[in-house]
Amino acid sequence: MPGLTDWATGLMDQARDTYGVNPVVFLAVFLGSGPVFYYSLFRLLRSLARRDGRGTGLWSAVFLAATASPYLYVLLFGRNLPVWVYGILVLLIGQGVWSLARRLRKNMKGDPNEREEP
Repeated sequence: MPGLTDWATGLMDQARDTYGVNPVVFLAVFLGSGPVFYYSLFRLLRSLARRDGRGTGLWSAVFLAATASPYLYVLLFGRNLPVWVYGILVLLIGQGVWSLARRLRKNMKGDPNEREEP
């Protein structure tokens, strides 16, 4: 499997030379987030097809977190972070604020007995 080893070596070289982080840790986080990425993509598409708003919010956050997780390691311990990672982080924070505001607004309305518990 020379193609796979070349890809892994290239990714490790990029982690060391471009981002200044431990290439083994970067590769482990990168490969570890792969199954979570694909599973969350599957669940996100399924919740969109079912028009499940609650599931869509949850799985889109998991999808974005799985996409950005190797680069969060770079953010904390490295340098030269790609610009698109900042965009994903802004989306994650924005989604969290929007979800919290929506939940608080829902809890402020209506009968106290019908309010959703956290």
